[in-house]
Amino acid sequence: MPMISKKKIETLAQERLDEIGAFLVDINIDEHNKILVEIDSDTGVSINDCVSVSRNIEHNLDREEEDFELTVTSCGLNKPFKILRQYQKNIGKEVEVSTNEGKQLQGTLLNVSPDSITIETQTKEKIEGKKKKQLITKQHHINFDDIKQTKLIIKFK
Repeated sequence: MPMISKKKIETLAQERLDEIGAFLVDINIDEHNKILVEIDSDTGVSINDCVSVSRNIEHNLDREEEDFELTVTSCGLNKPFKILRQYQKNIGKEVEVSTNEGKQLQGTLLNVSPDSITIETQTKEKIEGKKKKQLITKQHHINFDDIKQTKLIIKFK
């Protein structure tokens, strides 16, 4: 059974993504031609957006030539970021960053560059000469190479 090319799926998905104002996060194709396409957008992804992308891919592949299973989904809120665009979308929001050294940082995503991020954390620390712990704000500059994963912190009000 011939493998479906990732590039072909990416091209077909991108045609529709440009129209609906969304972006591609990931494409995964296993050895049984199970295709998983993850999409996202700055304003959220609807079921109709997923259906639209799915139909564009499906209508341009020939099932007689290659059998496949296709799933188009939005990125889950609890899933780690995979691409730079997801970091950019979440500037100003609370994130949890796990570093390759095992450090965990929770804070506000302040800035994103092509190779790093800056987050601001707030912790209560004992300051010499003070009775109460003081709120300390720090900025952490973290290279993407040092990040194991970054997730959005979901808060319900």
